[in-house]
Amino acid sequence: MSHNSGSAVGLLSYETLVHAVAGAMGSVTAMTVFFPLDTAKSRLQVDEKRKAKSTPVILAEIAKEEGLLSLYRGWFPVISSLCCSNFVYFYTFNTLKKVMVAGPQRSRPGKDLLMGIISGAVNVVLTTPMWVVNTRLKLQGVKFRDEELHQTHYKGIFDAFSQIIANEGVGTLWNGLLPSLILVMNPAVQFMFYEAMKRRAGKGGRKISSAEIFVIGAIAKAIAATATYPLQTVQAILRFGQYKGDGKGGFLGSLSNVVTLFLERIKSHGVLGLYKGLEAKLLQTVLTAALMFVVYEKITSATFKVMGIKQKLK
Repeated sequence: MSHNSGSAVGLLSYETLVHAVAGAMGSVTAMTVFFPLDTAKSRLQVDEKRKAKSTPVILAEIAKEEGLLSLYRGWFPVISSLCCSNFVYFYTFNTLKKVMVAGPQRSRPGKDLLMGIISGAVNVVLTTPMWVVNTRLKLQGVKFRDEELHQTHYKGIFDAFSQIIANEGVGTLWNGLLPSLILVMNPAVQFMFYEAMKRRAGKGGRKISSAEIFVIGAIAKAIAATATYPLQTVQAILRFGQYKGDGKGGFLGSLSNVVTLFLERIKSHGVLGLYKGLEAKLLQTVLTAALMFVVYEKITSATFKVMGIKQKLK
């Protein structure tokens, strides 16, 4: 008995590691392919004065004004944050899956949602500082339409960390943590739909094709992204760190900032203002998520196949 449980723990860590690495690799590949769409989305969220036009027009404008490479500005910090973020997420999710769905129990949507929420919360608390730095670096050297936004001067990831800590305090690194924690619902909802649709597609031991995984991933992400987009806009503004707010600190301060930002946005742009940049966001995240799931599934199945062969040879 003890021997079995020992090997189960070993397998747990090794298998989850494969899932975590595959998840990280999948997200990096997908994000790199669709990165310019993320650039368009960030500009529309943070720059009040930029008109919401169709995504190709926005991309053409940015390329014309700031050069083609500006579409990939901040790529490295985004990729490194994403890599850590997805590693933590997939590792936690798959560890919980092992623990919570042990034995003959079936995985259920409610359980998937709960595991998604816990994984997301762990992920958010650990990786928010990276995303704050990320947002700043991505918008550095940008030609803003809104004159009130001032430029930052960071040499790179570590310089950004040290400048933010020195000038604004360590707490700033967790700017936008509250909307981020609420946004944990986004990947949780996405995973719940993804797992549920995958279960349905694979009924009766049917093999699911890459194209189906792509579509399932895309639908799951579209539902989750549309539901939580207004909060993502608020989160981007808070992370950028140039929103003054009412100066209150702590949980209540961040809650009142979130509410005030919502109301200001509705007042100046109407309810649809909360969805400014959604087109770019949907294009980018839906395509990215779908491609990520395909790469993730391919890497995990290939790795387990190799592991399986090795185990048989033993």
